[in-house]
This record gives sequence, C-alpha cells and structure tokens, in this order.
Amino acid sequence: MRSVANFYQDCQEAVGPQPPLDVLLPDSVGCVLAEDVIAPFDLPVADLAACDGYAVNHGDLAGASPDSPVTLRVLAELRAGDIDPMANIKGGAIRIASGAPIPSGADAVVALDYTDHGEAKVSIRTQPRAGENIRPRAQDATAGDIVLERGARLGARQIALIAGVGRNRINVHPRPRVVIISIGDEIVEPGQEARPGSVFDANGHALSTAVADAGAQTFRVAAVPDERATLRQTIEDQLVRADLVVTTGGISYGSGDTVREVLGALGTVRFDSVAAWPGHILGVGHVGEGTPIFCLPGDPVSAQVCFEVYVRPAVRAMQGWSKLNRPTVLARVNRGWYSPRGRREFVRVKLSGDPRHGYEATVMGPPGALLLSALAESNAFAVVPEDTTDVREGDSLRCMVLD
Repeated sequence: MRSVANFYQDCQEAVGPQPPLDVLLPDSVGCVLAEDVIAPFDLPVADLAACDGYAVNHGDLAGASPDSPVTLRVLAELRAGDIDPMANIKGGAIRIASGAPIPSGADAVVALDYTDHGEAKVSIRTQPRAGENIRPRAQDATAGDIVLERGARLGARQIALIAGVGRNRINVHPRPRVVIISIGDEIVEPGQEARPGSVFDANGHALSTAVADAGAQTFRVAAVPDERATLRQTIEDQLVRADLVVTTGGISYGSGDTVREVLGALGTVRFDSVAAWPGHILGVGHVGEGTPIFCLPGDPVSAQVCFEVYVRPAVRAMQGWSKLNRPTVLARVNRGWYSPRGRREFVRVKLSGDPRHGYEATVMGPPGALLLSALAESNAFAVVPEDTTDVREGDSLRCMVLD
C-alpha cells in the first residue's frame, strides 16, 4: 500500500510543465510566463505630463498664490504624441495634455485647476515645485530591465505592462487540455430519464468545473460503458486533443471494471491501494505517445477529494505554477469521530473564524458517509493523520481550504 505522499509524487512525476508556446497576448491570459519580459526601451521614453495643464519653469512662478496670481504668455500647445518643438520657454507657458512630452526649459506642470484656462495668456494661482506633475523618463522601467519574471501568471495588469513595452506575443506555458471520461454502464446524463439502477454523471460535470477552476481547458466526454472495445476506442480518440486524461470509475476489482485491462493495452498505468480515505484505489501512468492519465474512483465525493489532493496540483504543475497545493489552516473540530487506522482521512468540513481568533471546523454529515449534500456545504477538508484513530471534539486538525 502506498502512502498519500508517495502517490502524490507519482502524479507529479507523470506530468511536467507544458512546453513553452509563443502566443498572441489575448491567448496568454491566465497562463504562466515561460520567459523573462525585458523592456526594450525606457518607459516612459521621455519626461511626460502627468495631467492636463501648463508646462512651465517653476522659477517663473515665484510667489504665485490665489491672492497674487502670476500671468504668463501661452507660447504653444502640446498633445500626447507630439515631438518637443520648444527650445526655451523662459517667461512663458505651454498648454499641455496629459501624456505629452515636457518641452525643453520646462520643469513642472501646473494643473488646470490652478489656472484660468487662458489661451493667449494664463493666470496661475500656485507656485509649483520642480518636477511637479511630471512622469520622469524611465520611471516605470529602464531599457534592459526585467519587468516581469518567468513564472508570473498573466492577468489584465500584467498584459498592460507587456503591451506597454511593445510586445504583442509572449512565451507562456499554455493551459493544458484535460479530457474527463466517466466510465460505467449505470451512468446517464443529467436531464435524461432515470432508470432503475442508473446514476447521473456527477463526476463529469464536477471535475470539468474543477479543472477549469484550476486554470486548464476541459473537455468532457459523454459517459462510456464498461465495454472494452468502446472504452478503448473512446480513449484512443481523445488522445489527439488531450494533454492529460482523467477517468472516473471502473478501477475496482469487479468483473465489470474494465479500465485496468483496457489501459494495459494502451500504455503503462500503475494501479495502487493508497493509504487514504476516501479514495483508496487509484491509477496513474501514461497512454498512447506518453499522455499522462489519472484514474479516480467512481464515487463523486471520492473523486472530488482525489482531484483536490492529487490531480489539481498536477494540473497546476503543468501550467508552470510554483504554488501547487491549496492553502491550509489549523481549525478546531466541533465533534469527534473514529478515523480508519493507517489511512489519511479527508473529512468534509465548513470553516469559520479568522486568523486572530482561530478557526472552527464544523463537520458536514457523518465523516464516514460520502454524501454529496455534505460535500456541497463544505469549504474545506479536515485532514486526519494516518496514526490518529480517535478524533475528539476540540482537536485541532490541518484543513485544506477549498473556497
């Protein structure tokens, strides 16, 4: 029997970061950088006005105040994108737009609020400091600076910086394409008419959502029966678009559980008993030309627990993330229970509290019962160590925070 830690490591070794891919900026959102982004020029490229107003030499406005304004001639007007046409503005002012280059001879910008908005002459009611309302050249970045390091996840703020240094393409670890396959003769699609012995495909929908939440692309396949030829054909067909395959169900030792036999002919997949509850039989390996595959239990609660513990960290590793696991906190449980000897147990709980006063973990449903209703109400998994059998009310357990 393998430990949780050992099987976790098996899952990490089965995958690796997606090979870097050069993509357009819109396609990089949510991805992790696979290169350092270097500024090819100073940003900004010149001293720029930080607001609409008048570019002046601050020495020309000595003593200016609301009670004693100073009047200057307006020599010209500059807009954003203009090139500096002025050699000297001593004794005058330049009407200037935010983002326009500061003309030679000017060392401050007076905001419009402190003027009469004059066109030929302007009355100014304040004495600015040197450098006031000016964005200095290279304030954001100097040419050659690393402005974003590899490993950063790209969102709107990072995209703004990349576009601001003139890049329209970038190298990223692309989001992996994850195929979800639910296996079992008894599984029917939600919305169809239930029949005796059937169960609705909770796993396909739940795991697709979980994969998307982890940042990957997801492809859900309609439930596949426990028929060898059909199952094999389905898996082979999906490999053309899969960076990772996740199956649920069909991995027990019953005569109708065909996954082991089918995968044995398609690749190298190892099935283990893992010292955990729920989810004590699991598979990991490769199929086809080396596509990683994870085989999870068919029970929806077990499948969700196993996804969070093993699969989600692997999906994040494929994207180049440095932090793979859910955050954890210590919390006091509200009641006791018996935990299976020799197994690491993951119990559905609802956390409340705060860092200052501590956290409470309310157990949702009987710990040994795999109830979807309890899973839906929980926001964490309380983790019971392998050597603990009797959990008592008030005991502190490490909890994986899900929300």
